Amino acid sequence: MKRISLVLALGGALLVPGLALADDVTPGQFTANNVWMMLAAGLVFIMHLGFATLESGLTRAKNTTNILFKNTFIVSAGILTYALMGFNLMYPGDFSIGSVFGFAGFGIATGPEGNTIAYADGGYTYWTDFLFQAMFAATAATIVSGAVAERIKLSSFMVFSLAFVGLVYPILGSWKWGGGWLDQMGFYDFAGSTLVHSVGGWGALVGAMMLGPRLGKYVGDRMNPIPGSNMPMAAVGVFLLWLGWFGFNGGSVLSADPTLTSFALVTTCLAASAGGVAAMMTSWFQFSKPDLSMALNGILAGLVGITAGADTVSILGSVLIGGIAGVMVVYAVTLFDRIRIDDPVGAVSVHLVCGIWGTLAVGIFSTNPEHSFVTQLIGVVAYGVAAAGSAVAIFAIVRATMGLRVSEAEELEGLDLAEHGSHAYDLSMGSGFIESAQSPSHRSPLATSVAAMENL
Repeated sequence: MKRISLVLALGGALLVPGLALADDVTPGQFTANNVWMMLAAGLVFIMHLGFATLESGLTRAKNTTNILFKNTFIVSAGILTYALMGFNLMYPGDFSIGSVFGFAGFGIATGPEGNTIAYADGGYTYWTDFLFQAMFAATAATIVSGAVAERIKLSSFMVFSLAFVGLVYPILGSWKWGGGWLDQMGFYDFAGSTLVHSVGGWGALVGAMMLGPRLGKYVGDRMNPIPGSNMPMAAVGVFLLWLGWFGFNGGSVLSADPTLTSFALVTTCLAASAGGVAAMMTSWFQFSKPDLSMALNGILAGLVGITAGADTVSILGSVLIGGIAGVMVVYAVTLFDRIRIDDPVGAVSVHLVCGIWGTLAVGIFSTNPEHSFVTQLIGVVAYGVAAAGSAVAIFAIVRATMGLRVSEAEELEGLDLAEHGSHAYDLSMGSGFIESAQSPSHRSPLATSVAAMENL
C-alpha cells in the first residue's frame, strides 16, 4: 500500500508482470489503474459498515445505538482529519527529523502532475491516491471501538479517536509506507497487518486495560460470559469485512495488474477460509461445542494474518498463515479472559495477536529472499512500543481531564439511553421504551412527545 513509483503493466498486450515507467503506461492502462483503485477504495469503505454490524452483534442490545454512533463518527471525522493533516504526515516526502517524522503541510492539493501519468509513474492520480489511503485511516480507531465497547464515555472516545487517527496512525504509517526508517531498513508490510491492525490492536489493548472489565464480567474467581445480542448481524459484519478485504489487499497492489491483483486476492481468500475452519475445529475441541463467534473471528484472524504478505507468500504459505491465525485467535481470546482483560468483540486477539503473527510470518514464508525475520521483528517491536505508548498517553490525558468510564448506573441502564436518550430497537410505543426511561432527560424528542400524549 506504500506509495511507490513502481506500477506493473496491465492489459492483454502486457500479461507478464514487469516494471513499468510513466513513459510505458498507455492512457488505457492509466484509466484502468485508477478505476480499480477507486473501486478498491469503495470496498475498503464498506469495511466500516462491517465493523459497525459486527460490534453491534457481539454486544448487548442496550448499547447498539452507541456503537453505531461511534462508528459513524470515526469514519466521518477520520476522513476529514486525514485530509487536514494525516495524508501529509503519512506521506511527507522528505523527512525532516531523521526519517522518523515529516510533514508536507496542512490540507490536500495536487500539483501540476497530480492528475497525469507522471504522478506515481502512471499508477494513479493524486486524488485516487488520497481517496484510497483515506479509507484506511479510520480503521485503527474502529478496532479500538470494539474493545472498549459498553463502558467508555462517548465524548472521551471521540477525543481519543481524533488524536489516534489524526496523529498516531499517520506518523507511524510513514515509517514504512511513507519511506521512513523502517522502509529503509527493509521492513515489509504489504497492506497493514502491523501498520493498520496491530497499531489499532495496541490501542485496543491499552483502552481495555485502562477501562477495566464490564460490570459482572468477572465475579470472584468466575468469568461470566456476556453473549452478544444479534449473531446474524455479527455474521453479516464478518462477511462484509471479507468482501472489503478484496479492496484492502487487492487495491494495495497499487495498480490493476491482473497477475499480481488476482494472486493477492487468492491468497487472501485462502487464508480467510483456513482461519475460519481452524477456529471452528479448535473451539469445538476446546469447548466441546462449535462456537459461531469463534468461527467468525477465525475468518478475520486469517484475513489479518495474510495482510502483511498477501503478495509475497506461496499458496501453501497463505493457507498455513491463515490456519495458524485461526488457532491462535481462539487461545488468545481465552488467555485474555483468564487475565481479566475484557474485550467484548475479541478485537485484541484478532487484530493485535494475528497482526503480529502475520507480520512475522513474512519473515518465515515470503518467497522474497530480501525479507528477514529479524527485520520484521524489529518492526513489530517498534510499532508496539510507539502505538501502545501513544495510546497510554492519550487515554491518560483524557481520563485526567474528561474521565473515561460511564457511571455504574449508566452502564447498567445501557449507553443508548444514558448517552443518546434512545434505543436502537424501540420501533413501537408498546416496546417498553417509555417505561425504561427513568428520567425525561434520557428520552429522545419522539419518546417525550409520546409520553406527553399518553398522559393526556
